[in-house]
Amino acid sequence: MPGNKINEPSGAIPISSSLGEVDHAIMEQKNYPVGKRVFYLSIQAIFNAIIIGFIAKLLVGFIALISNISFYGKFSFEDLSPGNNHLGWFVVILPVIGGLIVGIMAKFGSPAIRGHGIPEAMEQILLNESKINPIIIFLKPISAAISIGTGGPFGAEGPIISTGGAFGSFSGQLMRVTPNERKIMLAAGACAGMAAIFGTPLAALLLAIELLLFEFSPRSIIPVSLSCVMGAAMHYVLFSSGPAFVMPDIPQPSSVAMVTYVLMGVIIGVAASLVSKSVYLVEDLFEKLPVHWMWWPAIGAVAVGVIGYFYPYTLGVGYINIQHLLVGSLPLYMLFSLCFMKFLSWCISLGSGTSGGTLAPLLTIGGAFGSLIGLVALYFFPGCGVNIMTCALIGMAAMFAGASRALLTSIVFALESTMQPHGLLPLMGACTASYFISFFLMKGSIMTEKIERRGVSTPSSFEPDILQQVSVKEVLNKESNVLNIENTIKEAREWVKENSISEGQATAFVLVNNEGVLAGTILRKMIFAKEYPDNTPLTDLIQDIGPYVYEESRLSLATDLMAKYNLDVLPVIAHGKDKKVISVLTHKEIIDAYSKRRHEGETYQRAISIKRQGIKVILRGKQFLNMD
Repeated sequence: MPGNKINEPSGAIPISSSLGEVDHAIMEQKNYPVGKRVFYLSIQAIFNAIIIGFIAKLLVGFIALISNISFYGKFSFEDLSPGNNHLGWFVVILPVIGGLIVGIMAKFGSPAIRGHGIPEAMEQILLNESKINPIIIFLKPISAAISIGTGGPFGAEGPIISTGGAFGSFSGQLMRVTPNERKIMLAAGACAGMAAIFGTPLAALLLAIELLLFEFSPRSIIPVSLSCVMGAAMHYVLFSSGPAFVMPDIPQPSSVAMVTYVLMGVIIGVAASLVSKSVYLVEDLFEKLPVHWMWWPAIGAVAVGVIGYFYPYTLGVGYINIQHLLVGSLPLYMLFSLCFMKFLSWCISLGSGTSGGTLAPLLTIGGAFGSLIGLVALYFFPGCGVNIMTCALIGMAAMFAGASRALLTSIVFALESTMQPHGLLPLMGACTASYFISFFLMKGSIMTEKIERRGVSTPSSFEPDILQQVSVKEVLNKESNVLNIENTIKEAREWVKENSISEGQATAFVLVNNEGVLAGTILRKMIFAKEYPDNTPLTDLIQDIGPYVYEESRLSLATDLMAKYNLDVLPVIAHGKDKKVISVLTHKEIIDAYSKRRHEGETYQRAISIKRQGIKVILRGKQFLNMD
């Protein structure tokens, strides 16, 4: 009898029958992606977005204040471009002072404030359970405001995305949540920051999907989407209710113009790859300097100041430059300076490790480059029918798509920030072409290259959980071996040895009674333990029934149970009180099913053979003639 134990078996599975059923019910609920936890996270994400909206407003105001004090000597929050300053050669010193302050803050505050923020956030998601040091909430916006306000060629969106992500992570560390839920909070905070700056909630949501979440599921989309909506609402309240960049209506593209725009996307994709590689080339050069990295931002700022002296419109945020590009009002020399000199200034500054961002500079560089390509196309091919404003728009988006590989984000951001519906087709064609070309010219992207150099790989695709799509019934073998509780340990040992080839080195075996009802699961080490006499019946070693699955259960549940209880077999039982065993599921069947489903879509095959079909037609023709 099960209660008459010779010895208390130390290796028995410590689980009661009722507890097994509770575990089974709880783990089955994982198949339902939405529940009260999603509601809980959504409320917190909305609350965070409100706070992040105010942080975005403070950051923009702080940048304007420092810029006005630095370049015009007045205490004002008015949004003025540093390009109109009259400081002369002193303009070279200002970025150096800002770079020096940022270097000191990074050295004695946190090195995480260096760079543009998104790669650092991705690294924390992949390696550190989305835990970001809370001090980043304060140091990142302050350091970025100093860097940009003293002439750094960056935009406000990068720092606020980083700050929003840090705030979301901080709230996730205060709450009792899982690491995956904390990741959702981080992404929601980061994208609320982007929506608060530009008023582009859909683009912000897509940014989360393509660069931060590494998944597409209701449990993550709902909180992040609501956070983006609230971030955009804060933009309308605190900034403006209109589009971020106002431009005249662009015309519907002709077929010839569409081909030209796609070819432009190919050229911009090559340029985007060169831009991304240049940033990390400069970073590598700085790492070879025989000075501490604390001084690098100040050294890189020398180039910012010198370029800013000759080309003053390369200094600062430069949103006004993007506005002028989309209107098509900039002269040729301005297009050259914003394309090449802005790129040089931004590349050196970001590569030096200062606190900055990538989105606004890439938009400026891409917009100017797209305008230049459009002018060249019209000069040599007047009949191509391209529109310069459209060229600037697709240049902005295609540059960001090729450099960051955030394809959908780039397309939707350009649409949302300008409200130009006729730009959809040119944007899709050019951004897809740029995105496609970038894969041939660089391994990573400007967002992932830094962390990939540290050995951290990022997902390249978002696929559903294969094991959630396959039921236990689909992979079961028709014949399965189990042990009878009336067998002795000696008989069990002999059976295991005889069937070692077919059964493999299984760590556990399923036990049933004479009616085939589940009696429990026994570990292999208990069968071969020397502490039990040979004539000990297996029924004396059973404590509990243990975990099990049904035929309609998902393989994801089976793997969870196997991992939790350290088993490589699970009994499959029929519904009912008697728990009759239908079959046994092994880890090998799960692995085979996963491998088959994983690669079945990658097998080259010809579904229709033209040659074979032709032969059939000929044969049928002969049959028809014979009938006559």
